[in-house]
Amino acid sequence: MESISKTAFSPESTVVIQTQKLSKTYRTGFWLTQQVRSLSALDLTVYQGETFGLLGQNGAGKTTLLKTLLGIVRPSKGRAMLLGKPLGDRGVKARIGYLPENPYFYDYLTGWEIMEFMGGLFEVPSKVQKSRIPQLLDLVGLSLKDAKKKQLRQYSKGMLQRIGMAQALINDPELVFLDEPMSGLDPLGRYQMRKIIQSLKRQGKTIFFNSHILSDVEKICDRVGILDKGEMICEGSLTDLLGDVRSYIVKVKGGSPDILQQRLANLHFQDGLWVGSLRGEPQDFMASLRLIQAQLISINLARPSLEEFFIKQLSDRGVN
Repeated sequence: MESISKTAFSPESTVVIQTQKLSKTYRTGFWLTQQVRSLSALDLTVYQGETFGLLGQNGAGKTTLLKTLLGIVRPSKGRAMLLGKPLGDRGVKARIGYLPENPYFYDYLTGWEIMEFMGGLFEVPSKVQKSRIPQLLDLVGLSLKDAKKKQLRQYSKGMLQRIGMAQALINDPELVFLDEPMSGLDPLGRYQMRKIIQSLKRQGKTIFFNSHILSDVEKICDRVGILDKGEMICEGSLTDLLGDVRSYIVKVKGGSPDILQQRLANLHFQDGLWVGSLRGEPQDFMASLRLIQAQLISINLARPSLEEFFIKQLSDRGVN
C-alpha cells in the first residue's frame, strides 16, 4: 500500500511561492474589446518541501496560474514571488523545473539527445550531465537503450510523459511545476508517476501541480486548493478540509445509551439505531459490543473523499 508522510507547515517555514491579489484578464473577440478574467485577486502561499495540488474544472484558471508564475504570461494585477524573488527573475528560473500538460519536443531527437539539449540550456556541465542523465532516466523508468536509440517520434504517450519529467529535473531544481502530470497515462503509468513525485518530495523539493485525477492528489499532497472561475474557493491540508482520517461513524442496535455515550460522540437515535462518532480504536469498540449488549450494524469512515468534497464545493457554488 502506498504511503507518504504528510508534513505540517507552519508560518515559520520558508515561503517558496507567494501571490497577493494576483489577477489575469485576457482580451478576446475580433477587436479585442471583450474581457475574460482567468484569475481573480488570488492569494496563495506554498512552503518549502511541500507538495501542493491545484484542483479545478477545465477553464478554472489552473494552467493560467502556472504560466503566470513561470513568467510565460504577465499578470494584469497583483504581485507574486518565487523563491523570494519577483516573477521573471533569471536566477530563479535556473532553480525551477517545468513539465507542461502537452510537452512538445523535437521529435527527431532521441531521449538522450533531448536531455543533453535541455542540460545545455541550463548550462549544466557535460561531466555532470553524463552522470545525471542516467540517474534521471532510471528515476522515470526509461531504459538507456530506448533513450539512446529511439527517436521521440517513436515514443508512446507514457514514454513522452516520462522524458518530460526527466527533462524538468535536469537542472536539479528546488521547485518543480507539473501541469497535469498524469494526463493520458494508464493506471500503471499513473502509479509510477506518483512514485516519482513522492521520491522528489523525499529529496526535499517543493512540488506544485494541478490534476483532474483527485484520487492521485489525495495520495500525495500535503495541501490542496480549489479554483473556480479564477477564484481560490478553499485551501488547506486534507485534514483541515476533509477531517481526521481516523474518524468513523458507527451504527449499532441495542445497548445502553449511557454506556454507548462513553464510546460514541454525538450519539443520537435514528431509524431504530444508535448513531455516533467513534471514540478510540474500531477494534476495541467491536470487542466490547458483547459486553454492552449491542449489535454492530455498520462502521464507516466519516471523512469524505477528496472527489466528494470537490464536487460539493462546486455544487454549493451552483456549478453543475
